[in-house]
Amino acid sequence: MSDWCTDVVIHIDEELDDANIHDIERDVGMIDGVYSACVHEKARHLLVVDYDPEAVETLSLLNPVQNRGLHAELVGL
Repeated sequence: MSDWCTDVVIHIDEELDDANIHDIERDVGMIDGVYSACVHEKARHLLVVDYDPEAVETLSLLNPVQNRGLHAELVGL
């Protein structure tokens, strides 16, 4: 990984319980090039992902969410 870091917000359309939110945080956080993935407790539909844009393609960050049959979009791109 490089020393460069950026972040993106993933908007998840569905309402999720704690277990599913934590599973998504873990799954996204395990992608090579991702430093962290965190949902804020007061904005549970928004996942903030800090990542190395040289190591991971931004669109691939959606895969763990969409693989669960959920609908999500990148915000701010």
